[in-house]
Amino acid sequence: MKRLGSSVYIHELAGYPKFTWNGGIILDILTRVSLLQGSVLGKMQQFGFGVQQEAMLNALTEEITKSSEIEGEILDSDQVRSSLARRLDINLDKDTNPTHHIEGVVDAVIDAVHNFKDPLSEERLFGWHAVLFPTGRSGMQKILVAQYRTGKIQVVSNKGLREILHYEAVAPQKVQEQMAEFLHWLNAEGNENPLLKAAIAHLWFVIIHPFEDGNGRLARIITEMLLSRAENTSMRFYSMSAQILKERKEYYRVLKQTTTGELDITLWLTWFFECLCRAIEKSEEIVRKVLQKASFWHKHSEEIPIKIQRKIINLLLDGFEGNFTSGKAAKILKTSQPTVNRMLSDLVEKGFLELKGAGRSTHYVLSVDIKG
Repeated sequence: MKRLGSSVYIHELAGYPKFTWNGGIILDILTRVSLLQGSVLGKMQQFGFGVQQEAMLNALTEEITKSSEIEGEILDSDQVRSSLARRLDINLDKDTNPTHHIEGVVDAVIDAVHNFKDPLSEERLFGWHAVLFPTGRSGMQKILVAQYRTGKIQVVSNKGLREILHYEAVAPQKVQEQMAEFLHWLNAEGNENPLLKAAIAHLWFVIIHPFEDGNGRLARIITEMLLSRAENTSMRFYSMSAQILKERKEYYRVLKQTTTGELDITLWLTWFFECLCRAIEKSEEIVRKVLQKASFWHKHSEEIPIKIQRKIINLLLDGFEGNFTSGKAAKILKTSQPTVNRMLSDLVEKGFLELKGAGRSTHYVLSVDIKG
């Protein structure tokens, strides 16, 4: 197998893991990130606890589903949302029964963000890994779960009949020692900027690649924990993974260039913080939806006293995926078709819903006035 170019992996360099970076460049970006974080937290403090909890529910649902999607695993967003809602003590109009796997993944993320001050021990990390692979398999392949890998990890591609080696992680016999060093550094209290620590931890964990599978998802859970430490709150109002998914190609390109480069990780830090800025800026959309919902019920609560109708409006305000038909409504709300048809017709007459399409494509949407 041919190694790509004359690359030397970052963990093979003398001095590793003593990373370096351009302090001036990074300080400027860190200042911008901190201002954005402060702005979002400041805005959210103006609202009641219920609004904050719902914004957090939306952000964490995105974080969990998008982190898995980066790795090609699609989680049912309704199940993730239901599992999170129970832990956040939020009543949902569309409640589903999550699988044990989704319950476990949600437990890991909730543990990371709610208990962000707790040290990250090997046992805790193994627990997170176990819930990612409850069957002991990654797809059809049996893997080691809740223990470090004992074999090589290589990133390869094929060029004709040749295999090209792009990256080889730390040798398996060095994983235990390097993870002990990583965890000691991560838990140590020092003068290091907490945001800087989050970015370095993400990269360093990926460099070591301590498990047979799930390293990317664990790196992002660790990132969530450290971002909570940086903000000194378990409240999450934006999703880093959702932004990484949008920039996935660049994410992998920068990781590849950094892990086969020098000890200077300015490129990675710059990209990480720029991505984080964009993620925080996108949180405006999450907050907007929550406030739209709160504002609607403040104005119209007395006009829609019927519970089923309130559930219908909430499903649409929460961003129902696909066309909202009477058949889907009956199934979700577990009520008869005639009852749902009456409820929907009444909401159309009152101007809260609009009827779109014809025949089998007939569906309902929120009126333009409500969405505005």
